[in-house]
Amino acid sequence: MRISSRRGTIVFFIILGIGLVALAVALNVGWIILNWREGVLLFFGIIFFALLIAGMVVNTIFLVREVRRSEQHDSFINAVTHELKTPVASIRLHLETLQRRELAEARKQEFYSLMLKDADRLTETIEQVLRAGRAGDKKAGREKTDVDFSQLVRDCTDAIRTRYHLRPEALRYEEAAINGGGVHVRGSQEDLRTAVSNVLDNAIKYSGENVDIQVRLEASDAKRVRLSVRDQGIGIHPDDLKRIFRRFHRLAPRSLAQVKGTGLGLFIVKSIAKKHGGEAYALSEGEGQGTTLVIELPKVQPPSAGVAE
Repeated sequence: MRISSRRGTIVFFIILGIGLVALAVALNVGWIILNWREGVLLFFGIIFFALLIAGMVVNTIFLVREVRRSEQHDSFINAVTHELKTPVASIRLHLETLQRRELAEARKQEFYSLMLKDADRLTETIEQVLRAGRAGDKKAGREKTDVDFSQLVRDCTDAIRTRYHLRPEALRYEEAAINGGGVHVRGSQEDLRTAVSNVLDNAIKYSGENVDIQVRLEASDAKRVRLSVRDQGIGIHPDDLKRIFRRFHRLAPRSLAQVKGTGLGLFIVKSIAKKHGGEAYALSEGEGQGTTLVIELPKVQPPSAGVAE
């Protein structure tokens, strides 16, 4: 109800803006016809008319953007609320069961394991919100060191594979045009690990039940390194290829209505890539055709290579 109400508001403001512009045009044209001999008045009338039209257009754009931003904010609040309340309710239920009933040791261990997973989910949601705030802060993350990016990507791939209990063939990793010393970049290892993990996590979430992901790291040229994560999932409509990196934006396919998330993951990825002098973007041939998420970063020579020179 709330979303449809906001859409109605957006339509109202658009129609109002168009009506005001049409009225202003009619009045100005009528005024020009009646006073065409008055050159000075005509000149100032045209200027006033242009300013009036510009003001109404800017006002309408501002109102529509504010309504959309409010809608995105509410969607984010709903998503975060769900991500917080669900594991809390699960933990409470298991604790009450343990308190009221005598359970076998195996059953207790199962409950402990489930509660730990819920606690991890809570922690991840909180950290994601904190990362988003940090990503929006231009002063944060200025401390940069040499990072073995190839090793970092391998570690993230192994960690994600373990986390989701995936077979090696479901999440494959390969390196191309990379020498034995690996690929090094200059930046924050923590931020880069967050970006890579978010891209991998996003690919798995939107793959559905059949996870088939190809992770490829390559030196695109002498100055840049490219990480591409290709999935065979739901794909992305061309109109959404840039929107998915906006704060709070989430795809909402009916087939994956239960996909968890806050709409901050890819926003964080793009922010981190930009802070490191790189870029993040998405490629897709359309819905149902899979997606490739790409991170490009400027590379540097490994410390040993610099010494050798």
